[in-house]
Amino acid sequence: MRLLRTGIIFGMAWLVFCGVASAQMPGMTAAEKEAPKQESTTPESQVEGWSGKLMGPYRGLMLGVITLVVLLILRKISTRYVRKQVADRAFKEENALKFMRTWKSLWTFLITVITLIALSGSLSLLGLSAGFLGMMLGWSLQAPVTGIAAWLMLVVKRPFKIGDRVIIAGIIGDVTDITLTHIVLNQVGGTVGGEERSGRGILIPNAIMFGQVITNYTLDAKYMLDEVPVRVTFDSDFELAKKILLEAAQSVTQDIIAETGQEAFIRCEFFDAGVLVRLRYQTVGSRRQEISSLIVEIILAQFKQNFPRVKFCFPHTVVRYSMDDEGQRELPPVGDGIQQ
Repeated sequence: MRLLRTGIIFGMAWLVFCGVASAQMPGMTAAEKEAPKQESTTPESQVEGWSGKLMGPYRGLMLGVITLVVLLILRKISTRYVRKQVADRAFKEENALKFMRTWKSLWTFLITVITLIALSGSLSLLGLSAGFLGMMLGWSLQAPVTGIAAWLMLVVKRPFKIGDRVIIAGIIGDVTDITLTHIVLNQVGGTVGGEERSGRGILIPNAIMFGQVITNYTLDAKYMLDEVPVRVTFDSDFELAKKILLEAAQSVTQDIIAETGQEAFIRCEFFDAGVLVRLRYQTVGSRRQEISSLIVEIILAQFKQNFPRVKFCFPHTVVRYSMDDEGQRELPPVGDGIQQ
């Protein structure tokens, strides 16, 4: 409303100025005023002459009415299209209503200012004023306009939605709200380890969306791939270790397996002291830490029950002694040990 009042005052002042200036030009004599004017051949003068002959003494009024009608038609058509798109895609009805109020206020301001300028009767002045007004609005409202444009991008493209776990500008969080100006995150991690919700609210301006890499944990699917790495010794019963790991994942994620049809699986690789077994399974992005913790608890309990058939591999040193022919223990040479 403040912008609207400012626009009306500016337009009325400009109209009065143009009227006074055209009625009385300082420094002109009566002879100069009565002298016949020479016709100009420039395109601008031809347009002005054509419009003056067509509209006659009511040129300013006619131009103002035509401008008003054209702008009202454009507002009606564009508002109908925008309202449909926003209503179908907006994350929250409240945000859609706020955007439409902003949209209508902006149109009201533009229609008021441009119509008042058009009442001066000059097409050249109308074009220059519209260009100048657009430049000033773009410069003064750069941040809020960019924020609303980013909100429209989020509504149309939907790189994420409320409830998704995302990484924006290096901040991990669950999206709790998407407003016209900010994205609200429930921060994950931060001052605590792992990926648990911390309860801290993070407000990220929409305007930075155009210059940031956005990571969505579950963009096209509800679930994501996760893994629990387990290191076992070379002398462990490898088949038993695999069975324990797969059963642990299946017992914790059985509802996810039933919905997706994707079973947990194993991937293995050697390292210096044993075998690195990677247990991979489908999980929910927002419950990633919780699910992996439950799987680790089951694996730990099963390895303890099946010791020494399966053993965790951890950094330690094993020294082996040998006996000579007389039954005396011999120390191994320096460096003769097995690192695991």
